[in-house]
Amino acid sequence: MINPARLHSDLSRLGRETDMFLATVESLADDEMAVPSLCEGWTRADVIAHVASSGRALVKLIDWATSGEERPLYASREARAAEIAALAALPREELIREVRDSAQNFAEQARRLSGELAATEVQLNGKPLPATSIVALRIAEVVVHHHDLNTAWTIEEADPDSLLNALEAVVRSLRGKGAPGMTLVTEERDEWVIGDGGLRVASDREGLLQWLARGDAEHIDVEGPVPALPAW
Repeated sequence: MINPARLHSDLSRLGRETDMFLATVESLADDEMAVPSLCEGWTRADVIAHVASSGRALVKLIDWATSGEERPLYASREARAAEIAALAALPREELIREVRDSAQNFAEQARRLSGELAATEVQLNGKPLPATSIVALRIAEVVVHHHDLNTAWTIEEADPDSLLNALEAVVRSLRGKGAPGMTLVTEERDEWVIGDGGLRVASDREGLLQWLARGDAEHIDVEGPVPALPAW
């Protein structure tokens, strides 16, 4: 089980990040929904649809952790893409309702993680994920995709621990995708080693996240050429 105090803290931060995300989404007019996002090939509506879809999908990881029965997020990559496209095509008000309902449902279902867990580890994209990190993963998605909307909101407005959640999720993904060997350090004294750790990259949490997640190298210090990264 997740320590109740930790789960309460995680869900409180998730609530904060989600409220800010939803406030940004609700501020967008119809024509602003069609503006390209920082996710290559996706509009803002696509990003919002993805957040709605993934919120419902991640409940399956909660089901897996609490029941012990394996529950993949999606039937296939094609099914995931089709669901996101269908949501993105909804009228603005319907899409906003979908992302709001998805967020509320995830937060409610996540409270089940305070009980006994049948599986302490689940699988995400073929890689192990501690069940205790499911809520943190959702926080990471909300923060990164809020940034992807490319609005007046900035990633500096996220809670420092939410930025840490996001960095841990991105690093986990990069390790699984064979990213170049790097040692990543932040001004907040976080450190991660990927592969052989050969290349040192430094920044604050905000700058490091913007580079790792979306390739924005403006705020990093790197000892050598900036490496190409696999997509998160």
